[in-house]
Amino acid sequence: MIASPSTLVPVPIPDRVAALIGSCLPLHVLQAEVDADCAAREVYRFRGPLCAEDRADREHALAALARANKILAKHHPKLPVRPGY
Repeated sequence: MIASPSTLVPVPIPDRVAALIGSCLPLHVLQAEVDADCAAREVYRFRGPLCAEDRADREHALAALARANKILAKHHPKLPVRPGY
């Protein structure tokens, strides 16, 4: 049997549900989730040939993402955020 690509579509969750989920997580894990999301968005910004300053900024964003992912992975192995390349 050949596995087909997933047909799941991401569905936004209501704010109250997100708040309820967030209330069940420790504060440092929630902060790490926000930090990872921001760092992943920052990594998306850098495309194509980069000047030295942009390379340094990208490396800083990747380091922030790695720090946040380390906290998320320690809490639960499926939580780390992956940047899109």
